[in-house]
Amino acid sequence: MNQRPAPTTFQAAAQEDLRLTPAGLQSVSTLRARRWLVAALNLVTLAALLWGLAHVLSAGGWSLADSAIFIAFLFGAPWTVLGFWNAAIGLWLLHGAKDGIDQVAPFAAAGEADTPLAIRTAVLMTLRNEDPARAFRRLEIVKQSLDATGQGAWFDYFVLSDTNDPGVAAAEAELAAAFAVRIGEQGRLTYRRRSDNAGYKAGNVRDFCERWGDRYELMLPLDADSVMSGQAILALARMMQAYPRLGILQSLVVGMPSKSAFARIFQFGMRHGMRPYTMGSAWWIGDCGPFWGHNAMVRIAPFRDHCHLPTVPGGPPLGGPIMSHDQVEATLMRRAGYEVRVLPVEAGSWEENPPTMLEFARRDLRWCLGNLQYLKIMDIAGLKAMSRFQLAWAILMFIGLPAWTLMIALLPLKVLEDRGIADYPAGSAAFLYVLFFAMYLSPKLAGFADILLTRGGTQRYGGTARFIASSLIEIVFAFLQGAVSTFRTTLFMIGLTFGKAKIGWNGQARDAHALSFATAFAGLWPHLLFGLYIFGTLAVLSPTVLIWSLPLTAGYILAIPFAMLTAAPTLGAFFVRTGLCGIPEDFDPPAEIVAIQGGAAR
Repeated sequence: MNQRPAPTTFQAAAQEDLRLTPAGLQSVSTLRARRWLVAALNLVTLAALLWGLAHVLSAGGWSLADSAIFIAFLFGAPWTVLGFWNAAIGLWLLHGAKDGIDQVAPFAAAGEADTPLAIRTAVLMTLRNEDPARAFRRLEIVKQSLDATGQGAWFDYFVLSDTNDPGVAAAEAELAAAFAVRIGEQGRLTYRRRSDNAGYKAGNVRDFCERWGDRYELMLPLDADSVMSGQAILALARMMQAYPRLGILQSLVVGMPSKSAFARIFQFGMRHGMRPYTMGSAWWIGDCGPFWGHNAMVRIAPFRDHCHLPTVPGGPPLGGPIMSHDQVEATLMRRAGYEVRVLPVEAGSWEENPPTMLEFARRDLRWCLGNLQYLKIMDIAGLKAMSRFQLAWAILMFIGLPAWTLMIALLPLKVLEDRGIADYPAGSAAFLYVLFFAMYLSPKLAGFADILLTRGGTQRYGGTARFIASSLIEIVFAFLQGAVSTFRTTLFMIGLTFGKAKIGWNGQARDAHALSFATAFAGLWPHLLFGLYIFGTLAVLSPTVLIWSLPLTAGYILAIPFAMLTAAPTLGAFFVRTGLCGIPEDFDPPAEIVAIQGGAAR
C-alpha cells in the first residue's frame, strides 16, 4: 500500500500560505506579510531614534542619569512609534488606496446587503449603581431604533445588575417592570440582579451565557452609557450571520454630544484621531483584533465554552478577578478558532465620556490596573502570537508612562551635568525633540488631515474655521492632559508596587459638573509639587530648557486650574453655544441622539 510522503518544510510553508483565516476572509500569508512589514518599520524607526538619543546623551561621556534616560526612552517610545505607523498606514488606506476598507474589513459588505435575519440576538445592559432612569432610557431608545428597521423581533433585552445600593436597586426593578409593560410581549425583557457580584461585569455576562445563552446566537453587550442605532446593530448582525466563524465584531465607538468642556475637547480629539489609527492597526492585526467590552457583537456559544477568564494568581492589588477582561476574552476567542475583528468606521455607536479630569483619571487607573494584571497571565496556553502581542502591548501602554515621568524628573540633573560641555549637540537634541513630538501627535495630525481631505469633512464639524480652531484647542488640551495623566498613573503604579493602590467597580458620574478648588487640590496637589520642582530647578539652571520643556511640563503646574476650568459649566455652555470642539452629532444629530437629548431636557 502506497503512502503519501510527508510534506517537506517548503511544501508545508506553501500550504500555510494558501490557508485562509477561520472565517475565510483573508489569506494567512497576506496578514503575515503585513505584520512583518509593520514590525520592520517600527524596529527601524525605534533604532534610529535610539541612535539619535545615544548621540545626544553620550556628549561628555555616559553618566548614570544618561543610562536611566536611555532605558526609560526604550520603554516609553515604542507606543509612540507604533502610533505613528498606524496613523500613517490608516491615512494612506483612507485617501491613498482605492480599496482601503476592503483591505481592512472584507466582511463589511455583508452588513450593507438587504439579507433577512435568521439568528437571534440578546441585547445586554450591565449596571452597577448607575442612574437607572438614564440607563433604561438609553436601552429603550436602542429598542425603538431596532424596531424601526423592521427586524426588531429578532432581538430580546436583558438588564444585568450588580447594584448593591438598595435604593438604586428598587428604582431599577420599578423601571424594568414598566419597560416590560410597554413592550407588551412576555419574555422580551429580562431584569436580573445578582446578590453575589463575583467577577463584576465579566461575571455577570458569564452568568447570562450559562443561564440564557442557548436561546441566542449572538449577544450585544452595552454599558450604562451606551447607545447604538438600529441600523448599526442590524449591519453587525448581518455580518456575523454571513460569517459564522466571526467570534467578536467590535464596532467603532464614538462620543456623544456633551455639555462638559472636558468631554467635548477629549472626544473631539478621539473622534478624528481614532479613524486613521484604527484603520492602520486593523490592516495588520486582522483576525486578532481588539474587544472593548461593549457595543460589539459576540457569538455566545464559543464565548461561553472557550472564554472562561482565569483568576489572576496572588493577592491584591494585581491578583484576583481580571479588571480589563475584554482583551483577554478576545485572545481566548481567537484561540478557540474564531476571528476577532474591528469595523473601523463611524456607524451609529456611541458612548459618554467622563465629564471631568478626575472622573477620567478614575476610569484610566482602573484600566491601568486591569492591563497590568496581564503580566501574570501571559503564559496562558495556546494563544496566537498576535494575541500575546496584544496583551504585551496593553501592558506597555501603561508601563511606558512612569518611564516618561522618570525622564522629566531627571531633566534638571541632565541640564546640570551638560552645562560644562563646550560642543554639546544642541541642534541634534532639538531636532530629535521636535521629531518625536511630531510622531507623538501623528494620530491627531492624521485625523486632522483625514477630515480636511474628505469632501464635506469639515462641514460635519461646523465648518473649516471652527474645525481648525477646535483642533488647536485640542492639541493644547492633549499636552496638558497628557502630563496630568502620565504623572497620576506613575503615582498609582508606585502605590501598586507597595500594595497601596485600590480600585473597584462602581457607578460613574456622567453629567457635567463643576469642580471646587478643594476637590481639585485634593486630587492634584502632587502634580503641582512635582511641577514646582521642575520649574524651580530649570528656571535657575536653564530658562531656555524650561521654555522648550513647556509642552511636557506645563500640565503639572496648571493641573488644578486646568481641571477646574474644563469642568466649569460656564465654559461648557460657551463651547456648546459657539460649537467649539463639536462633533458631527452636535450639528446634525441622528434620531437616537435627539431622543436622548429630549429625555434629558424632560
